[in-house]
Amino acid sequence: MTHTDIATPTAPLIDPFARAINYLRVSVTDRCDFRCVYCMSENMTFLPKKELLTLEELDFMCSTFIGLGVEKLRITGGEPLVRRGIMTFFEGMSRHLQSGALKELTLTTNGSQLEKFAAPLAAAGVKRVNISLDTLDAQKFAEITRWGRLDQVLRGIDAAQNAGLRVKINVVALKGFNESELIPITEWCASRDMDLTWIEVMPMGDIGNEDRLDQYWPLKDLRAAYAEHYTLTDLAERSGGPARYVRIEETGQKIGFITPLSHNFCESCNRVRLTCTGALYMCLGQEDMADLRAPLRHAPNDTAVLEAAIRDAISHKPKGHDFDYSRQVVDGQMSRHMSHTGG
Repeated sequence: MTHTDIATPTAPLIDPFARAINYLRVSVTDRCDFRCVYCMSENMTFLPKKELLTLEELDFMCSTFIGLGVEKLRITGGEPLVRRGIMTFFEGMSRHLQSGALKELTLTTNGSQLEKFAAPLAAAGVKRVNISLDTLDAQKFAEITRWGRLDQVLRGIDAAQNAGLRVKINVVALKGFNESELIPITEWCASRDMDLTWIEVMPMGDIGNEDRLDQYWPLKDLRAAYAEHYTLTDLAERSGGPARYVRIEETGQKIGFITPLSHNFCESCNRVRLTCTGALYMCLGQEDMADLRAPLRHAPNDTAVLEAAIRDAISHKPKGHDFDYSRQVVDGQMSRHMSHTGG
């Protein structure tokens, strides 16, 4: 399969609720070098290689979406940088940045491989990375990631900033785990000029003995804790995504809050998610998906067939999702792991 350069879109992707779909999140692998307790079980069974889209298939798939008006591409995993040969994919996507069809190519990572990959990513046109980091305590970091080493991630963050990448730190708010680090993490991010977003824990996948309700730290409580230390100003700014932002007046920082459980952000949803097996999820909080691998493999290189399958999938995008912790049972709990869909 050769690289595909897609012509200007004939008609943009519009879902049944008149939302233009211009943001695609792509999981390039279900594998990861960490086993974060809220994301994976320790002994994960990974997908057989033949089920994964090849790097060439990923290129063709993403190029087709870009031809249909997708302007922002976020690469996720698992840990995307553990996929063998992944830089050839980023280098391939850079042609769409150069043509202007793709406005932004970004990455969500655990940071473990950034020491090696930050400079090549910047050279391929990546300007921003989101790094998941839930604690600055090395022992707690080893605990929550099971296999991770904090010093390796911190070196990756150094490498990213040295390569000129803008870094945003994503922290999952976990009750009884990182509550005491609210201010230290915030001040650390301020000292390094990194944006910070807090994320509520989500009810996804069977991860053994972890109880999501015990872990759940509502961001309204987190925000109240902030207000005891800082002056907060709500910002009208929206990224087209789930985050709500405040500015901390004392530091000038912008802090994001992503509350998929307690705040419904669906009305402005402009994104869909593609898994590493070619399944397109129109909503993170619904089980509905469309298999795009079948038409892709049935008619390799046939853009028209794949476009038709994509348009049909988008026509089934729901209005919203079902997450709800309010009744102390996990309604709308997803059976798949976050590592499969892409965070």
